[in-house]
Amino acid sequence: MGAIPFTQAALAKLAGMQGARLVIKDPKTTGLRAELREGGTLAFYLFRRMPGGRPVRCHLGPFPDVTVDAAREKAAKLYAKMLEGQNPAQAKRARRGEATLKELFDYWLENHGKPHKKTWADDERQFNKYLTELHSRKLSAITKADVQAWHAKIGSKHGRYQANRTLALLRAIFNKADEIGFEGANPAAKVKPFKEQSRDRFLQADELPRFFEALKGETEVMRDFFMLALFTGARRSNVASMRWADVDMAAASWRIPETKQGKVQYVPLTQPAMAILRRRQEQATGSPYVLPSYGKTGHVVEVKGAWKRIKEAAGLEDIRPHDLRRTLGSYMAINGASLNIVGAALGHRQASTTQVYARLTNDVVADGMGKAVKAIEKAAKPKKARKAKQ
Repeated sequence: MGAIPFTQAALAKLAGMQGARLVIKDPKTTGLRAELREGGTLAFYLFRRMPGGRPVRCHLGPFPDVTVDAAREKAAKLYAKMLEGQNPAQAKRARRGEATLKELFDYWLENHGKPHKKTWADDERQFNKYLTELHSRKLSAITKADVQAWHAKIGSKHGRYQANRTLALLRAIFNKADEIGFEGANPAAKVKPFKEQSRDRFLQADELPRFFEALKGETEVMRDFFMLALFTGARRSNVASMRWADVDMAAASWRIPETKQGKVQYVPLTQPAMAILRRRQEQATGSPYVLPSYGKTGHVVEVKGAWKRIKEAAGLEDIRPHDLRRTLGSYMAINGASLNIVGAALGHRQASTTQVYARLTNDVVADGMGKAVKAIEKAAKPKKARKAKQ
């Protein structure tokens, strides 16, 4: 072992020498050494004896990928940690045994997601679609800067709303990391979400005829799905999983056993909704679901393909399935229904209106929905048909 001043030029002369094994100390940096292997490779490492005489050797990287200046900076930082009693080698071994983000998510899903969230399947979908590049990372290797960069990338490619929803999921997952022994900080905790503008899109009067015309090109089950979504104002998942056992045809009422808020909701069924249900009941083949499917769930689940075709056929590129729910609420308000009645029809649960909902009868809500649906049907008719009727 010898000591020579570490310079790029001096070490470049050593690198590549075959058959020799040398260890060289850097006179300027305590503990910094360069090791030449028989094959000619040269690498930096830091050596120090810890209290009790235990030697610790930390690899800093190969030369020339790691420059002399970079090696000195790394060595100085590690040496300072050693003086504080930290053992980088132990920390490195601990990181090797540390959980990955995928392992943490699996733990979170089984112990927190599935037991407490109705939307756990959507969380799983988001994790597998938008967080793929972080799956195999050790928890301590995911930094705030990593999360910020990833959040910006998702926002650019998939929109701010999606980026914020997945950021919230990542934050929730890391909040439970201590349960599997991770002692680090939550890298998503202080990442600022994008500002979101409240969405107020609904189908306008001149768009409804195009929308209804585009529906004609779909299969019957897809047509009925979107029509029921529009005429009931219910959420997509509730419409898709509608069961005959929850439909009271005599009372023209649909009982949703559990909404997004975990509550039971009674939805008045307007005449167009009842017409669809009567037809489907006549065609029913024994499935417990109103909109059956051959998939695992037994009912309709995926509607993206059909929705894309409808949008393109109707020329409505900026419309989403959830906007059908907003369309019913908007036409209720346009036709004189109070915001409290609109909220009751859509199953909103704002604290400020909860007591008001309790006093609203189903007849009042049904009346408001009926007027709105009539207005929607009227607007959906082509202009020529409307003039002829007049």
